[in-house]
Amino acid sequence: MTQTSSNGGQAEAGIGPWSERAASARRAMLAEILAQVSMEALQGDTLESVLQRIVDGVWQRLPVAIASIILLNDACTHFVQEVWSGTLDLDLPAELPWPVELGAAGRCVQSRAAVLINDVAADPDYISGNRAVKSEYLVPILHRTRLHGVLNLESISADFFTPEVCATFDAIAQQIAGAVHLARVVAELELANRKLERLSLSDGLTGIANRRCFDQQLEEQWQLRVSENQPLALLLVDVDCFKALNDARGHVVGDDCLCAVASLCAEVGDAARALVARYGGEEFVLLLPGADLHRAQRLAEQLCRRVEALAIEHPASLAAPHVTISIGVSAVDPDERRSSRSLVVAADRALYAAKATGRNRVVVQP
Repeated sequence: MTQTSSNGGQAEAGIGPWSERAASARRAMLAEILAQVSMEALQGDTLESVLQRIVDGVWQRLPVAIASIILLNDACTHFVQEVWSGTLDLDLPAELPWPVELGAAGRCVQSRAAVLINDVAADPDYISGNRAVKSEYLVPILHRTRLHGVLNLESISADFFTPEVCATFDAIAQQIAGAVHLARVVAELELANRKLERLSLSDGLTGIANRRCFDQQLEEQWQLRVSENQPLALLLVDVDCFKALNDARGHVVGDDCLCAVASLCAEVGDAARALVARYGGEEFVLLLPGADLHRAQRLAEQLCRRVEALAIEHPASLAAPHVTISIGVSAVDPDERRSSRSLVVAADRALYAAKATGRNRVVVQP
């Protein structure tokens, strides 16, 4: 089966038009193609679409049967992506990824130098993609010391790849290298920015969400529940007598205690699809979208029991010989007449009542 790209090229019509051009006309066309590639390489589009336009332009205007760009993985051990234009007979021996030990493209990678094959029938590394091909030119796509892949051109003429033509393709490969490098730098920056964003929304000690993240999510969930007419519940958790724990057993133990309580909050919260965050100091919050007051109370009581079961020694506690927590619970049906902060105010009032009445308990604020 033969696959042909949607646009016709000179490869389909033979090489007559190219061979009949005067030398000056050939040079002008090569310069135009290089200028077009330079322009395409600077377009703010996806990398794949930029590369596709480049190979399409080369195939449409020059007597090549196949124009392709084959990209490597970061370790330069395998070809992992190919963008091509032209006609393929699809008798290739393997699907991507290809190891770099395979074919003339692999030879180009391993030598990090251009490879010119004037007679593909006599070359042991040539892998047929089109039976009419007579010659092949492969150029490493190299940006400084980083090898990104190979530019592969295949012609049905044995003498198409003159020094002038090869020099143009060398320059095109440099333009492609710049485009690939820029796209990868942008991708790496986007990944780094996403990581920084996650870090900015995480608590450095416990690894759960921080106050900033909670404030954002509270407002978003409040607005969403207003439109969907669903309840929103909140658990405000406080580690009982935490300052006394730090004073009695030291800050390392205090930090370990906070991490353990945060881990339990996250475990309980994950099961309930809650946002769990460190609210500040020894306080944590669990935001429960769609939960009513009864469900939130049951979850709070479960969390209290599980923290007690940790049996973290607390010799200075007024509530028990081990670490305990107090929880204030609130739940409302959000509406536009009040602020999302009203949910926090109600939970804070309930937490104050829990601490005032002996700690190690759950108090609900309707």
